Amino acid sequence: MRFLRIGPAGAERPVAVDRTGAAYGLRPLTEDITAEFLAAEPAPRTAAAIAAGRLPRIELAGERIGAPLARAASIICIGMNYAAHAAESGAAPPPEPVVFFKKPNTMVGPNDPIELPPGSLHLDWEVELAVVIGRPARGLDPAADPLELVAGYALTNDLSERELQLDRSGGQWSKGKCAPGFAPLGPWIATPDEFADVQRIALRSWVNDEPRQDSTTADMVFPVAEILRDLLACMPLEPGDVILTGTPEGVALSGRFPYLRAGDRVRMSADGLGEIEQLVVAR
Repeated sequence: MRFLRIGPAGAERPVAVDRTGAAYGLRPLTEDITAEFLAAEPAPRTAAAIAAGRLPRIELAGERIGAPLARAASIICIGMNYAAHAAESGAAPPPEPVVFFKKPNTMVGPNDPIELPPGSLHLDWEVELAVVIGRPARGLDPAADPLELVAGYALTNDLSERELQLDRSGGQWSKGKCAPGFAPLGPWIATPDEFADVQRIALRSWVNDEPRQDSTTADMVFPVAEILRDLLACMPLEPGDVILTGTPEGVALSGRFPYLRAGDRVRMSADGLGEIEQLVVAR
């Protein structure tokens, strides 16, 4: 099952798309795609409502697509989680996951414009797999499967202003990660049953239709399950938390490509998670 939200910013409506590609309005089940909805077994409930004829068929053509979650509880990010990206950043792969945060209000629709921060000369793109949490957890039994906590997966662009992140950071990366619109997410949240193996998802990015990143989640230093175990050792997780799992090589920080400027178009895709595209605009 895929969950998304359509309509004008601030007035999005919840939608489900089944395996046949048919879209259904979710309002008979929920007012929005919230943490509470994700925590209440949304896929089987939605499938049962579709089978019972309780959800109206709708068309998606011409509709704006919003972020597939009404609001993230937290946006937790993993840095340097692909060895080749760590190398292009001038670092060795970390011995344990590097964690930083974005503000939840950085999350926007997958195709919304990117506002270039005033004076920015180092705006960078990062295609990433996002993990959306659907169950609360404080710690984890060693025998438990951490992937049971996952409500679904999504595609995201972890935008970074590198001067603020690295040169003016004060020692922590979040200053370069929290400008308005710095977490485009979507177009949908796909439930885990849509994937045979979350560690075999291809991730790609382009700038102005020129290839930039081309890798798979198999190249992660720390797989998704290991990331979740590490996070649960130091913090509780709750429904609506969104975890960005790191980016492959091929970003502007490498020195091989120019940083983003107003007028540039960034496009990204991931197997089973669709495609997103953002236009960089001056604020």
